[in-house]
This record gives sequence, structure tokens and C-alpha cells, in this order.
Amino acid sequence: MRSTIFRASCTVVTATGLVLLTAGTAAAHVSADAPGATQGGYSVVTFKVPTESDTANTTALTVTLPAPKSARTEPIPGWSSKIERNDKSEITAVTWTAEPGAPGVAPGQFQRFALSIGPLPTEGEVSFPARQTYSDGKIVSWDQPMGSDGSEPEYPAPTVTLAAPKSGDHHGGTDSEAADHESADTDDTARWLGGIGLALGLFAVALSLGNVIRARRS
Repeated sequence: MRSTIFRASCTVVTATGLVLLTAGTAAAHVSADAPGATQGGYSVVTFKVPTESDTANTTALTVTLPAPKSARTEPIPGWSSKIERNDKSEITAVTWTAEPGAPGVAPGQFQRFALSIGPLPTEGEVSFPARQTYSDGKIVSWDQPMGSDGSEPEYPAPTVTLAAPKSGDHHGGTDSEAADHESADTDDTARWLGGIGLALGLFAVALSLGNVIRARRS
């Protein structure tokens, strides 16, 4: 009985160790996340970059983009960013580089790089092949597609799943057009509040005059 329990316990421990090891390996990949991203829409894509090396820091990350019209990086202390374009002025990539004197991403750590882009492709998935550069000169390319059987390659390209656009969604606009709509809404609200304030002011003046007239009559 004790022998059976011991063997079962060993099996559970071994299986658990394998699961944790596999999870740790998968988590070490450069990955992309964009909750709520839709086909043809605008979204913020966040790239999670862990340093796998035990002796070198991550000092640069280059991500290939699907030629969006707009791409804006989020400021990160100690890092500079550069949007790259081809000879047709199409946005093709973005590169984040650790600034001189900055350590980058040390072994055992990770860094998130956020990018606002759009419009996204109209397919169900979009890949962002990435190139990770280390302080010792080593470069790791994360650009391999998933296997035809669904198996994950050794260096998978960061991939985001895109939801189908909802009925009535408008994805043809640019960031500037979206900003114009927000500005218009703000102006309308300001005018509405201003009208209410003016009406209240006139009411207060009328009430004050009425009190003065009644006081004189009395």
C-alpha cells in the first residue's frame, strides 16, 4: 500500500515538474497581447520581452509591422524608439533601443513595450516577427510560424488574434480623425454646459431684481 502511494506521489511530482518547466519555457518567449483588438481596427499592442540569457541584457527589440497607417510608441524611461518606413513611406517596423548608460533588461527580468497602431489587417490573426538583441551581440529572431498541426516552434513569432468587427463599427478612420471626433464631442459638451451656466446666471439676476423691487415697495 505504501509502495503504491509512493509511486503515485512520484508520478504526480514528476508530471507537475514537467508542466511547470513547459510553462516556464513558453513564458520565456517574446509575446504580443492586444485585448479587444478587431480586424481593421486600431489597438494598443503590448510586447512582453523576457531576457533568456544568464549573462547578457536585452538592449534592443525590433518588431516588424503589417504596414499600418499609424504607429505610436509609449515612452519608456531608459529607452528610445524609432518608427521605420520604406521608400513608399509605409510603416514597416519599430525599434526600441536601450539608451547609453541604461542597463536594458537584465537576466531574470522582462520589459513591456506598448505600441498604438492601426488599422490592423482584416484577417483573424496578425504576426509581428521580432528581433531581440543582447548586450553581448547575440541576436534572437522570433519569426517562426506555428506548425500546420498547431505545434509551437522553437522561436514563434508574436501573434495576436483579431476579433471580427461588430456591426456598425467604423475602422476606416485615422487617429487624427478619431481625435477630431473627440474634440467635437468636447466642444458640444462645453457649449451645453455654458448655456446652462448662462441661463442660471440670468435667473439669479432676475431673482435679485425682484427682491430689490419688493424691498422698495415695502
